Amino acid sequence: MSDFIDKRELARELRTRLSQIMAETGETQSGLARATGVDRSTISQLLTDEGGRMPGAHLIALAARHFGISTDWLLGLSEHQQMASDLVDASLQVTKATRMLIDDQIYEWHRQATGYKIRHVPTGLPDLLKTRETLRWEYGNHVTRDSQQAIEASERRLEWMRQTSSDVEIALPLQELQMLARGEGYYRDMPGPLRNGQLQYMRDVTDQLYPALRLYLYDARQVFSAPLTVFGPLMAAIYIGQNYLVFRDSNRVRMLTAHFDQLVRQAEHGARDLPDVLASLLERPNESGPR
Repeated sequence: MSDFIDKRELARELRTRLSQIMAETGETQSGLARATGVDRSTISQLLTDEGGRMPGAHLIALAARHFGISTDWLLGLSEHQQMASDLVDASLQVTKATRMLIDDQIYEWHRQATGYKIRHVPTGLPDLLKTRETLRWEYGNHVTRDSQQAIEASERRLEWMRQTSSDVEIALPLQELQMLARGEGYYRDMPGPLRNGQLQYMRDVTDQLYPALRLYLYDARQVFSAPLTVFGPLMAAIYIGQNYLVFRDSNRVRMLTAHFDQLVRQAEHGARDLPDVLASLLERPNESGPR
């Protein structure tokens, strides 16, 4: 089969699309002639000539630049009207971040994804599963948010979770809960009663919201994940500290969805096991939980 494109078809597509973009923007033949530096008669002939005559590449490029569109779209070789740089900007954005899940921006993304499954790998404990006491301990010295703001944002997220039609899956390293139970690492200065209350609260809330909310525990020694959230097929955001890397193109969203699903498949404990794991940590904090 030939890979050659019929010149008459190419010319016909150029006329059609040039007429379309002129109508959409309100551009006249005289205006386009001035913008491209050619006679008005040249533009008129380009729009009306039924033959297979094609204008020079320079004129096509100038017309595309004038309208801010790609030459490939103008010639009918692409369905994307944007220029390549605009397509990259649309598929990858950098958005300012504060803290994962209490950020107003990420809350709005959750609302936009209502009805879709949301997959989340948090930076630590999921904020919507933290007690008020934990949030006060954690945000007491925070430079951009006070503890009351964190509490209000967390409770707003939890209320959204109770009312939404979205399923939420969270993948968390088992070691995060073990460190919480033992008071190690990040939780070293957290009082024991507060840590126990946090574990009990997680057990109660996840039990109440199951199966709409499912939490999976994976072994961080076996698999790794950066903090991320996938909002159904709409978009995915990777948390990098001060910003989110936001992907909206379907290929990258599918790739990050597959990454999350792999965490779930390799999880040490599924969502059904979570109450037993938390109960074991409450009773014997130095043990890893049931196998």
